[in-house]
Amino acid sequence: MGKSLQEALELAGSPIEYVSTIGPHANSDQLRLFQDLPAQVTNWREEQQAWADSCAVADLSHHMIDLHVEGPDALRLFSDLGVNDFSDFEPGKAKQFVACNPDGYLIGDGILFQLGENEFNLVGYGPINWVQYNLETGDYDAVAERNEHCGVREGPPKDFRYQVQGPDALSVIEEALDGELPDIPFFNFGEVSVAGHEINALRHGMMSEPGYEFFGPWEHSDDVLNAILDAGREYDVRRVGGMAYPTNVIPAAWMSIPLPAIYGDGMEEYREWLGADSFEGALTIAGSLESDDVSDHYLTPVGAGHDRFVDLDHDFVGKEAVARQLEERERTKVTLVWDRNETLDLFGSLLDDERTYRYPTLPVPEWALTQNDKVTKDGEVVGVANNTRYLYWERNVFSLCAIDSEFSDPGTELTLVWGQAGESANPRVEPHEQKEISVTVAPAPYFEDKRKTADYTNA
Repeated sequence: MGKSLQEALELAGSPIEYVSTIGPHANSDQLRLFQDLPAQVTNWREEQQAWADSCAVADLSHHMIDLHVEGPDALRLFSDLGVNDFSDFEPGKAKQFVACNPDGYLIGDGILFQLGENEFNLVGYGPINWVQYNLETGDYDAVAERNEHCGVREGPPKDFRYQVQGPDALSVIEEALDGELPDIPFFNFGEVSVAGHEINALRHGMMSEPGYEFFGPWEHSDDVLNAILDAGREYDVRRVGGMAYPTNVIPAAWMSIPLPAIYGDGMEEYREWLGADSFEGALTIAGSLESDDVSDHYLTPVGAGHDRFVDLDHDFVGKEAVARQLEERERTKVTLVWDRNETLDLFGSLLDDERTYRYPTLPVPEWALTQNDKVTKDGEVVGVANNTRYLYWERNVFSLCAIDSEFSDPGTELTLVWGQAGESANPRVEPHEQKEISVTVAPAPYFEDKRKTADYTNA
């Protein structure tokens, strides 16, 4: 049996030392999220473009964890841990489940489906182990079953998940279905028939257009996928590979994979339960944000834009702290649009004998799953940027950012610091000098959101 995360932290000396160091824990199979997807099916530029111009099909079957929880106390478990409103939760509904530590910092979020009266499925990363830990150590009459992601799972997944997005997505879906597309409200799901198989369709949208996510038993996966692709031929449908898929966080304004807030006082028992080779234990941080306080690398629900989900009419872990966040609103979520000329200068340094900036790979320039870059105004840190992505159809680079509220107005000009100070412990990071990039504040989501319905804020 491997050592616990708590034991690994004690050996490292401090949380910052541990999460900043590329060691055996960071090479864990836990981080091989997209190994079962081709990096590019055609090429990542066309795959991105399909999200904006036609229809893109993304395979979500492999890279996330499913936690199936069933029992009389299953809903109480999620209500005790989640900031969300569960008062009207019922079979056929889904919600973006958000979990915090006792100090109100974000542990993670995922999509929670209510499959039956006492039956739920949580899909994602960050909150999965936290929910399972509380189920196993708490007084809950429920049981859980995990379906791991491809990095640690042997064999195929239990279920498939296909996300169909883009301006032509509804037309493709209507042609792929065996019957009529039912009227499914936003973030609800219902049964549909594809290729003769009864499966589920979740209405949502990772892009600015309405779309659907289909899920069902793995044995039907090929039939369903082929039916969708056949229906999409006249719309120039594209399958999305592992390179393009993570870039949809910008249109969705979703801050993916933040550093889980599990390293402070009061979380020791959880870290003793959690393995050092767990998903959380394998994460490392990168970026220009420098701090010896690991909490500076955390997000709050408000800073991550999850405030619309918070329900203070029930008790949950971190409630008092989250209530203060809602009142004070120190930081809010925005999109940062990179200055094109300075971005060109960053890439141009590859052809310059005098300058070496941190190499920005495309379409995901970041060099860690959790990367935090400082954002400044007149030299003072006013925010933390994350999820930096290049969007081919915009020909530009964007970042999401938790920014001090006084600097959140669209059009505000700020500076993002790119690269790490000093020598990096990451062997993938070459010696380089930092570069300041001018950025402009824009709304999050950046694009016009056409997904919303009257019940969107209750999702």
